[in-house]
Amino acid sequence: MARKKITVVGAGNVGATTAHWLVSKELGDVVLVDIIEGMPQGKALDLAQAGPVEGYDSRLIGTNGYKETANSDVVVITSGIARKPGMSRDDLLNTNAGIVASVTEEIVKYSPNCIIIVVSNPLDAMTQVAWKKSGFPKNRVLGMAGVLDSARMRCFLAEALNVSVENVTAFVLGGHGDTMVPLPRYSTCAGIPITELLPKETVDAIVTRTANGGAEIVSLLKTGSAYYAPSSAAVEMVEAIVKDKKKILPCAVLLEGEYGINNLFVGVPVKIGAGGVEEIIQINLTTEERAALQKSAGAVQELIDKLNL
Repeated sequence: MARKKITVVGAGNVGATTAHWLVSKELGDVVLVDIIEGMPQGKALDLAQAGPVEGYDSRLIGTNGYKETANSDVVVITSGIARKPGMSRDDLLNTNAGIVASVTEEIVKYSPNCIIIVVSNPLDAMTQVAWKKSGFPKNRVLGMAGVLDSARMRCFLAEALNVSVENVTAFVLGGHGDTMVPLPRYSTCAGIPITELLPKETVDAIVTRTANGGAEIVSLLKTGSAYYAPSSAAVEMVEAIVKDKKKILPCAVLLEGEYGINNLFVGVPVKIGAGGVEEIIQINLTTEERAALQKSAGAVQELIDKLNL
């Protein structure tokens, strides 16, 4: 059986680390693309040389063009400028929209049957740009957001409960930004709702910290933004696709009436398999949660309006 082919566009911290997780899990052969001459080639070569030590046989190619990406099964788009302290994800809007649009055109030209995963910020709007530019059906374009947001929440919850991160599930809906909607009553520890295990003020503090998770790291790093957890979250999505896992993960997908939201990419739980987005899972929300999700969708809609998509 031929190995899957996975392209990662953008060989900065997020892209290179995505390539690292992909080959370490042997999910396929990886093509790393970047406009900076020599950088993707150097990183691909370096990663290839770790193969004998780590025991992976995935092939790695670094390139400044797109010919080498032909017939990719999955393409992860990480390109764009990163946040600096004091910047919101939304500040990146126009610059990154131009980059994502041109990358998508190239991708579609060489891999008309691929599934696209967008990681560039502001996430939900950039996923909408990629979908519009690609002309792909909605099941083949999705954004990595909720997997990262819930991983952050799970990390904080496990710390507060002093339990294994594997025991904790967390649920985060909405746009990837300050208006995201973490849902404590759907978040569990070994099946027990965390609302029964932690006092309300602890849960509230974790919800706030989760929403500001990216900004916290940006302010600490000062010269860039998070990359280990974002790339690992993207790879969890790639794995669900290439292994046809039918895994339920929160991702930014095109909603057409679900949750009362129309024609907008927003984070909700979806089943991911070989076909990309195979099902959108609709759960019952309280009036308060529904209002928070509508507010989050409104923030995404504002960005889309600015782009005149």
